[in-house]
Amino acid sequence: MRATLLYQAGDVRVEDVDDPKIQNPTDAVIRIVLACVCGSDLWPYKSQPLTDDPRHMGHEFLGVVEETGTEVTRVRRGDVVVVPFTYADNTCAYCRQGLQTSCTHGGQWGVGGVDGGQGQAARVPYADGTLVKLPVAEDSELLPDLLTLSDVLCTGYHAARTAGVKPGDSVTVIGDGAVGLSAVISAKLLGAERIILMGRHTQRTDLGRDFGATDVVADRGEDGVAAVRELTGGFGTERVLECVGLEDALVQGVGVVRNGGVISRVGVPQYPGVPFGFPEFLRNITLTGGVAPARAYMEDLMPHIISGEIHPGRVFDRTVGLEEIAEGYRLMNDREALKTLVRP
Repeated sequence: MRATLLYQAGDVRVEDVDDPKIQNPTDAVIRIVLACVCGSDLWPYKSQPLTDDPRHMGHEFLGVVEETGTEVTRVRRGDVVVVPFTYADNTCAYCRQGLQTSCTHGGQWGVGGVDGGQGQAARVPYADGTLVKLPVAEDSELLPDLLTLSDVLCTGYHAARTAGVKPGDSVTVIGDGAVGLSAVISAKLLGAERIILMGRHTQRTDLGRDFGATDVVADRGEDGVAAVRELTGGFGTERVLECVGLEDALVQGVGVVRNGGVISRVGVPQYPGVPFGFPEFLRNITLTGGVAPARAYMEDLMPHIISGEIHPGRVFDRTVGLEEIAEGYRLMNDREALKTLVRP
């Protein structure tokens, strides 16, 4: 089959690799129908040294079950399924508490002999725990929306949930990427009354307004903090959802959060230390968040998509074939695309 491999920073290739096969009785093999490029894929795309052992890329995908191991009972050949961005058995102690990203048997796509999601097919470990069956056909117009359950929608929802967003709250979302826009959707789903989106790309922030943002602040740093403070009578917002992963974004979050408020960070952190010292201690600010256990949220969020209440698939503004995926990476890296959809 054909799959996406990263050899070094900026060097993404589509090459022939071994076809996936059932290796364990709990495995399934799926034919991939849709995949995409994630913002977190751009970090190794920008930084990976040259290697003779290229990384198999992709962790957001959905497809059709082609084969199952003898112990797989929850899905069968022909089912359309969506795949969370980590695999898990969904039965261990961590999984039972909704922390599938810490599954004692789970892991990441594209490493340790496990296929990546940017290819024509993939072996799925622990298929019964990992895969979520979709109530649609493989040609459904809802597939791009449902693909967001694999990562970005659940990550935005994790930010809102861990921040404790509830009806009537004021929320600031930092970042107008796909996760930030998903956080806007999620804050609205949870009943936030005011949602301030901090971003400077008009096409994206306009989409954020469609998703539920009541205000947009394009300024950054001290000017951005002052703008949010002005919108909130000088207090700041009760919840802040940091969806970037840079230290400046977290500092900005500290500036716009209300005393006694909560900051949830779900952007993959690109800094070693957290700027939370004595001044933040005096303000009783809570810092939470972390990697999203997407599998815990997928079945709760799916009905909102099926009903048409939300359309998170609008974050996909470019589509490429698998053979053109290097261009999809370039478009996102150069900020010419918000999120690239891939059709194998």
